[in-house]
Amino acid sequence: MHKRLALTLALVALAAGNTLAAVSPEQAAQLGRTLTPMGAEMAGNADGSIPAWNPNGTPVPAGFVAGSDDYIDPYADEEPLYIINKDNWTQYTRYLTAGTIAMFEKYGAEGWEMHVYPSHRGATRPDWYYANTLKNATGATLVADGQKIEGNYPGVPFPLPQSGLEAIWNHMVRYGEDTSQRYDAYYVDSSGSPVLATSAYSTSVFPMFRTPDEPVGDKPWAMLRINYEAPARRAGEILLVHEPGADYTAGKGRQAWQYLVGQRRVRLAPAVSFDTPNPAVAGTSTYDDAGIYNGSPERFDWRLVGKQELIIPASSYRFLFQTRLEDALGPKFLKPEYIRWEKHRVWVVESTLKEGQRHIYSRRTFYLDEDTWAAVAADMYDGRDQLWRLQYLYGADLYGRKAGYGSAYGAYDLLQNIYNLNGKAIPGKYQSGVDQDDKYFTPKGMARSGVR
Repeated sequence: MHKRLALTLALVALAAGNTLAAVSPEQAAQLGRTLTPMGAEMAGNADGSIPAWNPNGTPVPAGFVAGSDDYIDPYADEEPLYIINKDNWTQYTRYLTAGTIAMFEKYGAEGWEMHVYPSHRGATRPDWYYANTLKNATGATLVADGQKIEGNYPGVPFPLPQSGLEAIWNHMVRYGEDTSQRYDAYYVDSSGSPVLATSAYSTSVFPMFRTPDEPVGDKPWAMLRINYEAPARRAGEILLVHEPGADYTAGKGRQAWQYLVGQRRVRLAPAVSFDTPNPAVAGTSTYDDAGIYNGSPERFDWRLVGKQELIIPASSYRFLFQTRLEDALGPKFLKPEYIRWEKHRVWVVESTLKEGQRHIYSRRTFYLDEDTWAAVAADMYDGRDQLWRLQYLYGADLYGRKAGYGSAYGAYDLLQNIYNLNGKAIPGKYQSGVDQDDKYFTPKGMARSGVR
């Protein structure tokens, strides 16, 4: 058996037991050798449909202006290798999520299809991030029933995951760079009509990565502020979230605040979490659906299923940066010609609601891209264990930078026949970096800029 596959299977086998053994120095030494510095398999797959990782990153296309945020498609000249549609989808089920299979069963006859392009693997990170990831491989540990990481530096905490909790933590504190954008969020109702749910100005900063030589400790992973501009009933509202980098134990987890125009004051917002309906998409998804998954993992048991080759949305440059969202909204689903699919390897993580805990989902399956640790798809089940919703992330590596990742995400509701799309910048309104200082990301900063 190939050493790389043997290592993966050994780690998954460890996860099945009640006791987790520490990653050995010999296993960690595979980072940068047979594994990428972030823990992905460096080689391509057997038939070549998944290429080897490119340590030089995504190629910079001709016409790109250095330092700009106009991310033109570096693969614009490529054509689909094949199209999966109502006539042939059953030939590809081994490469499809349960949610994607359900989309073909429900909407295949109405035109749901997948345009599958050549796969690319150009995700890169700074050298200090790689060095910290190597430290974390043998030094980071989960404590407090998985609610806290100890001994980790700003990097991938568990590049060789031995449990579902370790893998989902990799997603929760994945690499981020400061960004600003204006965006519109829509949902499409059961009649096929698009409804504007939100227009907003969003800014995100990632304090955890500012001091790479220091342990994460109590530093926030991210500080997110959203200023809502539409619809009229929400104009002037502000949401501020501080997300922890390593600790969700009591009193140490998420902090959130809201400024409501009618009250003219800033107040704590503990309900901005878990399965509270997210008003950004008119309640058609939950707060912890944002970014496919976010927040404390405390309400679920987590199981690492293993790795799988899947066809997922990827290299979504045209959709993210050059497409008006309104043009891509079809009556039942996003118009297939706007979505690029590629075959990639993903980690599969299953979460099941703990006994005595409450959530509208009884279980969820997450699919984490091996190169970035970003969750790129999810299947969500209701209390009857019926597939209810599914999600996709539409992401793109930001070339011309050592690291960076643009994305939007959306959910399909199979029971109510609606879908949404959130977080996609209006073309020309995406900015790498922020113009505000850290005072902007405080409750006092919210109050100073609140509408009076």
